Amino acid sequence: MEGIKILKRPRLKKPYLIVAWPGMGEVAFKAASYLVEALKAQQFASIPPEEFFYLTGSIIKEGILSVPDLPESKFYYWKNPATKSGMSVKSPGGKQDARDLIIFLSNAQPDLSKAETYSKIIIHLAKSFNVEIIASFASMPQPIDHTQEPGVWFASTSPEININLNKYNFKALPEGQISGMNGLFLGMAKKEGLKGFCLLGEIPFYTIQIENPRASQEVLGALAKIINIQIDFTKLREQAQTMESEINKLLEYLKLGSPSQIGPIGEEEIEKIKKTLSQLTKLPISMKDKIEKLFDQAKSDITKATELKTELDKWNVYKEYEDRFLDLFRKEKEKGN
Repeated sequence: MEGIKILKRPRLKKPYLIVAWPGMGEVAFKAASYLVEALKAQQFASIPPEEFFYLTGSIIKEGILSVPDLPESKFYYWKNPATKSGMSVKSPGGKQDARDLIIFLSNAQPDLSKAETYSKIIIHLAKSFNVEIIASFASMPQPIDHTQEPGVWFASTSPEININLNKYNFKALPEGQISGMNGLFLGMAKKEGLKGFCLLGEIPFYTIQIENPRASQEVLGALAKIINIQIDFTKLREQAQTMESEINKLLEYLKLGSPSQIGPIGEEEIEKIKKTLSQLTKLPISMKDKIEKLFDQAKSDITKATELKTELDKWNVYKEYEDRFLDLFRKEKEKGN
C-alpha cells in the first residue's frame, strides 16, 4: 500500500478507527496512548515520516547535543472478544454490531501543508479494512479549576451520530473549530465518505500547556461507553491524582511563600496567579487567526465586536488586545461624526 509500511495484515471485523495527535493538555495523545497500553494493542503498520515531518532543533541530554529522531506515525489493532462470540453492541450510528479497533497514533503533528496527503494515506488504509466510523479526541479549554471533574463535549460528521451521542449526556459543540489534526482529519475523512465524531475533554484555561490525564480519562471513558468496551483506568487515575497533587503543591508554595518571602499570599492572589498562567500560555494558532479575522470583520461591522470580546475574555487575552479593541469604537465614532 503506497505511503504505508505494512508489518502484518490482521483480519478485523469492521473496525472503528481511533486517531490521535498531540495537542493542548496532551488530552488526545494521552488517551490514545493509554488505550494502546490498556488493550495491549499490537502494531501492524506505520507511515514513513520523511515526507511529512522535518526537524526543528537539536536535543540536549546531560549536556550533550544530538539530532532527534523524526516523529512516528503508527497503526495498532485490537480484536474485540465480542466479535468472536457474536455479541451485539450499539454503535454511534445506532446499528447493532460488535467491532474491532484500529488505533492510529502519532507523537507529533505533521506539516499541515501536507495534511491532505497524510490524511488520505490513513483513510486509504481505513477503507481497506472496511472502517465506517472514526473517533478522535481533543481538549476543550474552559473556565474551570484543575480539581473539578471535567465535562465531555462532542462534535460529529452527521445528525444521525449527534442524535445517538446526545443519549450519553455529553455537551454538543454547536459551533467553533477543532484545531490541528485531531479536528482536521475528521473533516478530511468526511469528504472521503467516512463518518466520525470527536470527543473533547474540558481542561482549565491556565493549564493548556500541562498534561491533563484527568481529561484524557474522561474522553476515553466516554469512548468506552459509546463503543461498549472495558478499560482499566487504574494507572490513568493515578496519573491524574499525581498531576493534581503537583499543581496543588505549586499553588500552596505560592500561597505560603518561601522562607525569604515577607509573607504569604492569599486566595485572591492565587486566583490572579491562575489567571496570569492562562494569559501566559500559548494561544493556539487557529484561535489567533480567528481573533484576527474577527478584528477585520469588526472594522466594517461593529456588531462583530461582541463575538470578538467573548473570544478575548474566553482565552483571557483581552488585555493583550485592549487598545486595538477600543480603537474599533473610536473609529466607529469618527465615522458617525
